Amino acid sequence: MSWYRNTVWLVKGLREYTRGGYESASKHFNPADVEVDVAGRSFLVTGANSGIGKATAMEIARRGGTVHLVCRNKERAEAAKEEIVTETGNQNIFLHIVDISNPKEIWKFAEKFRNEHKLNVLINNAGCMVNNRELTEDGLEKNFATNTLGTYIMTTALVPLLEKAADARVITVSSGGMLVQKLNISDLQSGNGPFDGTMVYAQNKRQQVVLTEQWAKAHRNIHFSVMHPGWADTPAVRSSMPDFYERMKNSLRTEAQGADTVLWLAVSAEATKLPSGLFFQDRQPVPTHLPLAYTHSPPEDEEKLMEVLEEFSQKFKSVSAG
Repeated sequence: MSWYRNTVWLVKGLREYTRGGYESASKHFNPADVEVDVAGRSFLVTGANSGIGKATAMEIARRGGTVHLVCRNKERAEAAKEEIVTETGNQNIFLHIVDISNPKEIWKFAEKFRNEHKLNVLINNAGCMVNNRELTEDGLEKNFATNTLGTYIMTTALVPLLEKAADARVITVSSGGMLVQKLNISDLQSGNGPFDGTMVYAQNKRQQVVLTEQWAKAHRNIHFSVMHPGWADTPAVRSSMPDFYERMKNSLRTEAQGADTVLWLAVSAEATKLPSGLFFQDRQPVPTHLPLAYTHSPPEDEEKLMEVLEEFSQKFKSVSAG
């Protein structure tokens, strides 16, 4: 019976992830929530040269915000910046070249950024789905390095700056795929058994949900949220999931539709009326576990995840400082 209920729930949920799901949900949106002027507020968006990150940056720029684009590829990043400036007329768009899979680079960037800029909103959007087990130059499994450790270090390094800001927020772009994963702290770098890039990605996204919940408890002056953008037609989906893209391309959301809840969480007054640490889809908090699913973790596992990531991050911080 539980299997049947979970299957029915999941199929219903998958329909909600499509363009049709967005169009249905958006009938209940209040347009005024995002019709705001955010001039004078500073936003940092990782993975901002394409897809949901770029769409989010574009919409924030339209509303007058100062936007810091954090990207890995300089050429694509410069093209994205030029397009955003041209489309919006907003000149307060700044570019930073950082590889989110490289923890030493993140620490170095964050230290410089803290000394030169203010920050109101951090949007952790950068991510990857590498389908074969690859190691970075630091010997880290690439999905873990980017999706989990990179997100952890970027946020941890910028929390002191955010704590000085008015109405500070951190939004992390996760995935509904995390619903099929229980937190696994015994094999964070996926070195045991067969490697399945889709499941590794889903595990990383479960980790991001746990991180958000833990950060919300630890930093009461910052509003943390994590969200699922639905299934959007982005370059990352086309390159990492070509079979899925071919099957679903006529039903995928646009990049702007995928970015809508990120924007809402970043700029609306309504978002921060809800508790910190929640998981969102289409401007609504939604459960982080399927009904009757065995994906709940004991508190000690969630605390252990934070401890292990802190140990990793400090190791690379000391290297970068040296």
